[in-house]
Amino acid sequence: MSQRQWIAVDEYFTGALIDTDTDGDTDTDNALHAALAASDAAGLPAIAVSPAQGKLLNLLASLINARHILEIGTLAGYSAIWLARALPPDGRLITLESELRHAEVARTNIAKAGLADLVEVRLGPALDTLPQLEQERSSGRAQPFDLVFIDADKEHNADYFAAGVRLTRPGGLIIVDNVVRGGAVLDAGSDNSTVQGTRRLIDTISADPSVSATAIQTVGVKGYDGFVMALVKAP
Repeated sequence: MSQRQWIAVDEYFTGALIDTDTDGDTDTDNALHAALAASDAAGLPAIAVSPAQGKLLNLLASLINARHILEIGTLAGYSAIWLARALPPDGRLITLESELRHAEVARTNIAKAGLADLVEVRLGPALDTLPQLEQERSSGRAQPFDLVFIDADKEHNADYFAAGVRLTRPGGLIIVDNVVRGGAVLDAGSDNSTVQGTRRLIDTISADPSVSATAIQTVGVKGYDGFVMALVKAP
């Protein structure tokens, strides 16, 4: 099968199952399309999750009745919108973004989607903002997260995952995107920092007895890649 066919299949499923599934709120789905258009207009990289992947995140958050979600890597807010749509009215999503321009575009997109009351965009490197979240959690000022979605720079994925475990309740989910790298993850001797970062992530997960995890390979409009999903176990 070719990339062209993967894209065609993804577009078929998106048209049949996602674009037609508005949950009675066409404006919300228009906001998703508008978020992608705003990202393109601002010159942000075209690396957001696909519509099918966004809907998967939404469904997973709904299945576990998530009330508190953490996202690492905001970009233009497209995945944040999908995740926040699964939250109850008193839910909360905190999304971490290191780039000011990305954060500005995301805040505008999230507000246009009517989700500003549910979503907080925190600006700064995640390696700096994650310890702040941990301090808030240890002091009782913040609730543990039900779901963590990691889709940021791959070099630090292991660090993000370790922090995510500490911040997530037992029974919560951690999802890490882009772990297959077109198959390059197999190359232990790669000089690519994203491949080495991904391999360090897998080593970290493998050595952590507090989680149960799997990895799923995917194809589609985003090419050949995949994600890790980890369940945080009760102590």
